[in-house]
Amino acid sequence: MLLYYYIGGIVATYLLGSLSSAIIVAKIWRLPDPRSRGSNNPGATNILRIGGKLPALCTLLGDGCKGFVPTLIASQMHLPTWVVGSVMLAALLGHIWPIFFGFRGGKGVATAMGAYLGLAWPVGGSLILIWASVIAISRISSLGAIVATLLTPVVAWFLLQDITLTIFMTIMSAILLYRHKTNIRRLIKGEEKRV
Repeated sequence: MLLYYYIGGIVATYLLGSLSSAIIVAKIWRLPDPRSRGSNNPGATNILRIGGKLPALCTLLGDGCKGFVPTLIASQMHLPTWVVGSVMLAALLGHIWPIFFGFRGGKGVATAMGAYLGLAWPVGGSLILIWASVIAISRISSLGAIVATLLTPVVAWFLLQDITLTIFMTIMSAILLYRHKTNIRRLIKGEEKRV
């Protein structure tokens, strides 16, 4: 019976993740659809470009909360680690491939960081610090995301010492890197936009 509750919670997390903060914020602020303007990515960085700081901040917080809230609940309930890992992954998959928006979602960094923060604040805090520091130095949003993503498995293992959660976070990192493949190509060519 518990298995059904676990599966229900994971599915509910995917559905929550499928609520696109960028599209919702764009509608509230009467901004253009972020999927058809700027980088065509429904994320906080693109909302910053087309709408400014406040809509971007709301998008960032919304995306982060989609990962943070369900992961915090799952971890505080002391559910099996595979369930907690699945909840984190479900939030990310919902954000990237949202059922409510034609499976066209964002790149998932804020949602993943929110999930890591909900899992354990030292893990999430360390990765957010890395992410923000690289952006502050380089002024390139994607570079911060890529560096933090590459370091996620190392930080996870060092701070958690849990193989199951480290595996889930490594899978999430692989997905995030895949979603940033065009950014990686532009970085190599020196063509990536600054913020």
